[in-house]
Amino acid sequence: TEPQTTDPIGSETPKSEKTDKTKIEIRLKANGNATNYMKKKKWAVDPDKKISSIMEFVKKNVMKGEVEKSAFLYVNQSFAPAPDQIVKNLYECYGTDGKLVLHYCKTQAWG
Repeated sequence: TEPQTTDPIGSETPKSEKTDKTKIEIRLKANGNATNYMKKKKWAVDPDKKISSIMEFVKKNVMKGEVEKSAFLYVNQSFAPAPDQIVKNLYECYGTDGKLVLHYCKTQAWG
């Protein structure tokens, strides 16, 4: 099996194993003027994590080297969730195909 690395939002989802049922799979996708530095796009996240922790992860790890360190997250390319929103709540309402898709960019894009 592939080793899993831990980080502020969870762990990388290995291709050879199914996601732990206690975690929620999220996909981070670059949009607009955000540069995509990530090799992995799937992450297994604790359902009780706040969106603010995912925003911080994107700022620190995804937009590394960027002069502007602002990050905006959007659910399904439609609206920006509140920073104190819980991942589980968003997944239950907007998750599709067993995952929650979050798009990120450096400037406001939708909603």
